[in-house]
Amino acid sequence: MRRITFLSALAVLAVACLGSDFAASVEGQWQLMSGTVDGEAIPILESHPITIEFDDGQVGGTAACNGYGGTYELSDATLSLSDLAMTEMACSPDEVMEAEALYASALILVDHVEVNVDLTLTGPGAELMFEILEPVPDAELTNTVWELDSLIMGDAVSSVLGERATLEFFTDGSVLGGTGCRTFSAQYTVSGSEVVITDLASDGHQCEPPLADQDNQVLSVLQDGFQFDIEENRLSTIAGEEGLSYLAEG
Repeated sequence: MRRITFLSALAVLAVACLGSDFAASVEGQWQLMSGTVDGEAIPILESHPITIEFDDGQVGGTAACNGYGGTYELSDATLSLSDLAMTEMACSPDEVMEAEALYASALILVDHVEVNVDLTLTGPGAELMFEILEPVPDAELTNTVWELDSLIMGDAVSSVLGERATLEFFTDGSVLGGTGCRTFSAQYTVSGSEVVITDLASDGHQCEPPLADQDNQVLSVLQDGFQFDIEENRLSTIAGEEGLSYLAEG
């Protein structure tokens, strides 16, 4: 995945909380509740959250579509962000990229931090309000209903079409799922971070465009085996340039 320079200079934030307690109060993962930059509201999309996390000198998060990261230093009343970089992927719909661009613009303007129950970053023409995110334990691959959240093709991420598409692995080695157009069943084995699918069979229903493309991608990723990663409630599957992203239900 390509990386690009996100901020070329340090962003120095004046901190409202003083003393050693500030470091503890700012650390953790936060999700954007609301934000404005130059009078324009940042869209808050449930499907593409914006987050920031401070953890022992490392800062990062998700800017609606792309991930970003860098380092930070606390010194008395200031917090310095440096070496920030962002991945370069395209997401749809257009509102996702709009939210990301506005958030990035606001982040380089903030110069004041308040930490009460929530985290607020403000600056000339910018305000970002975050709420704390409690840690979520990693979901299990098996006996979890995974719902298809997005499709990955190279550096592009697109939204899911059609009916609810799920994937469910059972401890007896069977798997059931759907593509948003039709259902399928198969057998599977796990070796480390790789899943091998065998005996894949769909219901035989022919999907019409544009669902046909989604149907083909889902089955293409699954049928030849794929690498997987689970982070909290998200399951990512990758097979070559194609990938699928699922969220655990519940």
